[in-house]
Amino acid sequence: QVHLVESGGGSVQDGGSLRLSCAASGDIGNVRCMGWFRQAPGKGREGVASICDDGRIKYARSVKGRFTISQDNGKTPLYLQMTSLEAEDTAMYYCAADRWAAAASLDPTPYDSWGRGTQVTVSS
Repeated sequence: QVHLVESGGGSVQDGGSLRLSCAASGDIGNVRCMGWFRQAPGKGREGVASICDDGRIKYARSVKGRFTISQDNGKTPLYLQMTSLEAEDTAMYYCAADRWAAAASLDPTPYDSWGRGTQVTVSS
């Protein structure tokens, strides 16, 4: 099992920036891919960005060019640098780890470990 703890959320104005962090512990040696997901009130969980051991990265179309996923050597911490934030980015943001991944994925189904989330609120 992998234990994940997110931090860095907060309230910003439209156009602002935030950097989210995710600290991982436990069975991180077997993690193949990690990702950031978000869930707004009344909506389903949406994949934002994913990064894998082999360097493959995937972004949701809605954040490409504005968000950057990265991680330190050894997979932790995982970061999500968010710029040019918009009101539509308001959501709870979750970090996730996948120990069996074959490729970077924005589908939450394969991810077997999840953090509790950090709230991001963007006001216009």
